[in-house]
Amino acid sequence: MELFTNFPLWASIFAILFTQVVKVPIQFIVTRKIDWSLVTSTGGMPSSHSAAVTALATGIGLESGLSSPVFALATVFAIITMFDATGVRFQAGEQAAVINQLMKDFNTFVNEAKGWTNKDDEEKRKELKTLLGHKPIEVFFGGVTGVILTLIIQYF
Repeated sequence: MELFTNFPLWASIFAILFTQVVKVPIQFIVTRKIDWSLVTSTGGMPSSHSAAVTALATGIGLESGLSSPVFALATVFAIITMFDATGVRFQAGEQAAVINQLMKDFNTFVNEAKGWTNKDDEEKRKELKTLLGHKPIEVFFGGVTGVILTLIIQYF
């Protein structure tokens, strides 16, 4: 039953759910299109990874104190996660975008060279996922969201 009273855990889970859902209206404001797939996808504004780890660290800090070793662990974990979100994962997404463009260019060349006008369904390839990582601003706002949500939850 202690699991249900674990404030840092529930703050993190709430931060993940909140940031995943709030991506839909944010994307709508920017593109005027509703994309419900954002609720279950990676990438986008704000970063749910950043919100989760900052909510975790904030919740631990509130319960265990800022001088506790567990808070130090959670903070370092958050820093590494946020660095990874803007670094390796973002670059992987950039590479996926380039590969997608190369595939489109190659397919266009093949279609023109051989006169293919239509592909069979079996020949169509699913594009690589380009929303693997986050831009620094997305990570920043994910982190801010995690801290603010945890403070609000803790207040109530």
